Amino acid sequence: MAMKKEDTLSKEKLHAEIERLKKELKKRKKYGLVWEEKPEEVVEMCKQKLPVLKEVRNRGIMIGPNKQVNLLIEGDNYHALSVLNYTHKNRIDVIYIDPPYNTGAKDWKYNNAYVDENDAYRHSKWLSFMDKRLRLAKNLLKHTGVLICTIDENEHASLGLLLQEIFFDREIVCVTIIHNPGGIQGNNFSYCHEYAYFVYPAGGRYINLQERDENPDVRPLRNVSKGDHLRDTAANCFYPIFVKNGEIVGFGEVCHDSFHPKSANIVREDGTIEIYPIDTQGNERKWVFARQSVETIIGELKVEFNKKRGIWDIIRKKTKFPYKTVWTDPKYNANLFGTQLLSKIIMTKFPFPKSLYAVEDCIQAVIHNKDTAVILDFFAGSGTTGHAVLELNKRDSGNRQFVLCTNNENNICTDVCYPRIQKVIEGYTDLKGRKIGGLGGNLKYFRTDFVDAEPTDKNKKKLTEQATEMLCIKESTYEKILERKDFKIFKNSNHYTGIIFDQLAIPEFKKAIKEIKNKFSVYVFSLGDDIFDEEFEDVKQKVRLSPIPEAILRVYRRIFK
Repeated sequence: MAMKKEDTLSKEKLHAEIERLKKELKKRKKYGLVWEEKPEEVVEMCKQKLPVLKEVRNRGIMIGPNKQVNLLIEGDNYHALSVLNYTHKNRIDVIYIDPPYNTGAKDWKYNNAYVDENDAYRHSKWLSFMDKRLRLAKNLLKHTGVLICTIDENEHASLGLLLQEIFFDREIVCVTIIHNPGGIQGNNFSYCHEYAYFVYPAGGRYINLQERDENPDVRPLRNVSKGDHLRDTAANCFYPIFVKNGEIVGFGEVCHDSFHPKSANIVREDGTIEIYPIDTQGNERKWVFARQSVETIIGELKVEFNKKRGIWDIIRKKTKFPYKTVWTDPKYNANLFGTQLLSKIIMTKFPFPKSLYAVEDCIQAVIHNKDTAVILDFFAGSGTTGHAVLELNKRDSGNRQFVLCTNNENNICTDVCYPRIQKVIEGYTDLKGRKIGGLGGNLKYFRTDFVDAEPTDKNKKKLTEQATEMLCIKESTYEKILERKDFKIFKNSNHYTGIIFDQLAIPEFKKAIKEIKNKFSVYVFSLGDDIFDEEFEDVKQKVRLSPIPEAILRVYRRIFK
């Protein structure tokens, strides 16, 4: 019986589909994390609409002269991260996030529907959700930047594999934090801990040392072990340490090879003692630290009289140690220092806020520059990260900046996060009527908004008009000093930003900036990629030109491809 034409076509289609699937399977990883990719509405939306920011001016707080301006962005964090890919690429020192834990208890939404334990794609949706945001976030970190991500047992293993895939070029360490000493009863175990993944560059020291008072490491500063710890093995480690009245008063230069002190202690006429690293047998040994670096640990040194030898010696009392991978301090209790602390500030109950001190210690562990560090939290929730940054600034007179992003699901941004930050900055009265002083600082409040993505001249013009806030954030220039029909000028203490909406206004703009000596970042509207550098030839030494909106569109084309 002859095969029908329709049957032949069906067989050919089936064969073609089988071959396609074979090729697809060959592409699949042999090792790693694989999940069912689930489209997400807020991501797909960016193919039609481009995110921008609009300032909510009546929620700004400016009471900290010469202090960083902190940012709070209300909107979906995928859209906020997209904007930050333009304004903050490679500028973030620390990302601290506390994402949804995917417990199955409807603690987060995917495509506007709560994900519960009965959702067959629950874990795939969570991985799709996190993957997109972590990839955008990676672009924001400095090359020395650190990501910290907390999680519990529900997605602990999956998150670890996802981080390994995205941050394949970095080191990843998981810390256990005892945050609920009483435990949360499970079917077989009572869970009293959660995890914090620290992701940092490979090689070098990126995690600070921790001060600990218990069991200090006390030992002589001179090398006392046998073997190759004699003077001739490290010439720059043989020098005098000057002591007077039991205190270190200075360090001498490295001794010449021909100089050999007769004793470990040489007393000068003014009572100053020169102490050398000489052992009980009279052997010239060496200090543990070279002359060029010993002053960096002077706070760990003390003078001690050795009764057995009858001489003064230098002892190193080490109180700073590497962080442990299990954190057990009672101040990490999320109920006492998260839930109850928050209720004292805004008198509102919020589910599962982090312990303020757990967040502080996570940030403190990785911050190396307290004056210019930028900390991002794109799952800001109740605002604990912002509160922690302000506390750290108050404690050590730092000038760190936070950037918080959160949606407004159940009014979390307007009724919880913002009021908390406002009260912490300005001060408040607690439940017992006590006045709590403010920590000071500045805040700008923004909401995500959108412009049509179709690359028409009209849409490019509209994107340029709507990009003012983004440009001010990028340049950290928030004070408007001049506004004309076709251009605007903003400044901070040492830098200016100019935005020109019509190239015909360039001559007038140049007149307006003629007497200003500081450097300018100038953004000029162009339907293409023209920066009109010829028109700025006479002031090229003080301006840096960028086309607008093309500078933004280039970023969006890359991340929304």
